[in-house]
Amino acid sequence: MAARKGTRTGVGRQMAKAAPGKARLIRTFGAVNIGSFRISAMIMGETETGDLVVLGSGHRMSAGVKRGYVTDPKAATHAIRDAVERAEQNAQTPINSVWVACSGAGLESYVYPTDIDIGGRRIEEEDIDGLLALARAGIQPDGREVLHAQPAHFTLDGADGVVNPRGMYAERLGVHVHVTLAQGAPLRNLREAVHNAHLKVDGVVAAPLATACACLTEDERDLGVALVEIGGDVTNVSVFAAGMMLGLRSIDMGSGHITDAIASRFGIRRSQAERLKCVAGSAIASPSDHRELIPVHGPNEGADTDDEEGASMPLARGADEKNRIARSELVSVVNQRLAQLTKQIDKALKELGFAGPNAGHVVLTGGGAELVGLVDFLQGALGVPVRLGRTASLKGLPEAHSTPGFATLAGLCLYAADDPVDIKSHHPRAQTVMSPARSSSPWAALTRLWKASREYF
Repeated sequence: MAARKGTRTGVGRQMAKAAPGKARLIRTFGAVNIGSFRISAMIMGETETGDLVVLGSGHRMSAGVKRGYVTDPKAATHAIRDAVERAEQNAQTPINSVWVACSGAGLESYVYPTDIDIGGRRIEEEDIDGLLALARAGIQPDGREVLHAQPAHFTLDGADGVVNPRGMYAERLGVHVHVTLAQGAPLRNLREAVHNAHLKVDGVVAAPLATACACLTEDERDLGVALVEIGGDVTNVSVFAAGMMLGLRSIDMGSGHITDAIASRFGIRRSQAERLKCVAGSAIASPSDHRELIPVHGPNEGADTDDEEGASMPLARGADEKNRIARSELVSVVNQRLAQLTKQIDKALKELGFAGPNAGHVVLTGGGAELVGLVDFLQGALGVPVRLGRTASLKGLPEAHSTPGFATLAGLCLYAADDPVDIKSHHPRAQTVMSPARSSSPWAALTRLWKASREYF
């Protein structure tokens, strides 16, 4: 989501300093990230002092999902229920509702600006209400569903960056609203799979907005940054500046395509290809790669071992008699697929205006970002600085879930805790228990103001 000065969004928020049992929890958040490779769940609590602590998390292999779309509702529902139960067991806390990340469904976004005449007088609450109502009425979904419509910042006579204009004077009052659109049918399928797992959907969040909460600093979102999240089947490219997301592109290619290319090249199982990619794969070639031989089989299998159906496992294509391949061959396949993906990423960044003097640095995250040498590979291919994005230190977060592959999951909980204003909904959202720190935020005051003015819609 868009960062706003004065809030405690994302990495800037202080985590709980005491153990969960030593501070009373006033509310909990459940989150589910439904990916093509894995489905993960997390439960986070907020204490009476406003601190956050991860109570439990869990994950399992994905099922019934492809490219961010539900393809087998029954399998997806079972996998979601399983991941949530693992998180509940770790947290020793049951949940009835979750926030859900959406990485597919044809995500698109744009910034919609609008303004009204004030005539030089003092800006009152009803002026802000009327402006937000006008902005909502002007959004054109073009047959798609409005996933988010979030006021990012206000303008006074064209000067932007205003957080709360109430009480100020201006000739014209404006607002920039970040609008995220998605295809309606895939979203309904996603919600239905969660509902069938006996869970209420608190909200569906575009994955880049959630991931930004966990990986991007406030300065990065203000000064300009690109977020590249490489998933199993989808890569989302988004650009942030002036405290908000300016746009995003979804690419139907991810780390799973590298796995498929390895499996095809050597004539091996996908599970073997995935293990080779993770254990011995690299985005950067080394002079010694051709001298290093890598066993295709795992620790408990071999070329003369029978598979599940009783058939002897054949040697990989190009392997020696011990079923070993040269590491240089593996790296070559990885590089070929990465070159194709990088070309698409570069194209998306240019379409979003992230090029030349407007280009800052890139934050790389997602499960695919964990490939050895990928940061250096992208930095050389894109010609801009690249850093690895991972979740900031959260109290109670397991080390295994602090990697780039779980950034969206943690970001969902941070997004839920921040409870950003969204003008797309007709229905009042659940009341937020405000901590002293949160209630003093100018944007938080505007949040409460907006929630109190829903009669406009």
